[in-house]
Amino acid sequence: MQIRDARPEDWPAVWAFAQPIVASGEHFVWEPDTPEDLLRAYWIEKTAPASALVAEIDGRVAGIAEIHPNQPGRGSHIANAGFMVDPAARGKGVGRALGEAALARAAADGFTAMQFNAVVATNTAAVDLWHSLGFTTLALLPGAFRHPVEGPVDLHLMFRELASAV
Repeated sequence: MQIRDARPEDWPAVWAFAQPIVASGEHFVWEPDTPEDLLRAYWIEKTAPASALVAEIDGRVAGIAEIHPNQPGRGSHIANAGFMVDPAARGKGVGRALGEAALARAAADGFTAMQFNAVVATNTAAVDLWHSLGFTTLALLPGAFRHPVEGPVDLHLMFRELASAV
């Protein structure tokens, strides 16, 4: 597996797995019909201090991570990030590799911590991964996510300092 900076030409491969994941409404706060151009801008079209990484397996994009300041101005020293893995590549360590790479990139870019504002509680694989990478759940936001099957479910607010980045 190779982790590298995302490039605009990666978008068609990302869109192929991102569109059905977003449309499912189960893991991200976006509406299922979020337009492609908005998702492309969020995942690919980054300018410093934001960045995007992709994981490739055998030359094929298998996942993506994006890193950006959690807040503007006086809160911009804390990173936030998003991650998406192609369902065909799940179970191959893509999420962990992207998570480790994103933590390292955020630290190298001068961020002092990483915060996740909305990890859906029913996405137990993600919650478990972030805990294993040193994140702490600071709060559960009750019923803050409208899951299409489960109804209102909790969101994890997660945090990790980067002084000892991976």
